[in-house]
Amino acid sequence: MRFKARLIGRGVLILAAIAVLGLVVMLLWNAFVPGVFSGVRALDYRQALCLLVLSRILVGGFRGRGGLRGRRWQRLENLTPEERARFRRGDCRPDREAESSS
Repeated sequence: MRFKARLIGRGVLILAAIAVLGLVVMLLWNAFVPGVFSGVRALDYRQALCLLVLSRILVGGFRGRGGLRGRRWQRLENLTPEERARFRRGDCRPDREAESSS
């Protein structure tokens, strides 16, 4: 029962965050873009949400938080100083440990 409540709570929180981000995109667009570029119309709320989704697809994707997290980050943390120096020079990749040791 507690799990379902958390799941529903997170879902509501995510939907609220999307709604607020859509509103922020709409307000920022309507405040700045039509004044800077001639011929650009103001956005309504639905168009702002679509713009938000489109920008997320084009720039960030839907892979979660992105960046070096999880296993890749742990591999980088576990490198010896010599391996880090080689990695910074571009001589090896941390995800190919077997190749760099041979």
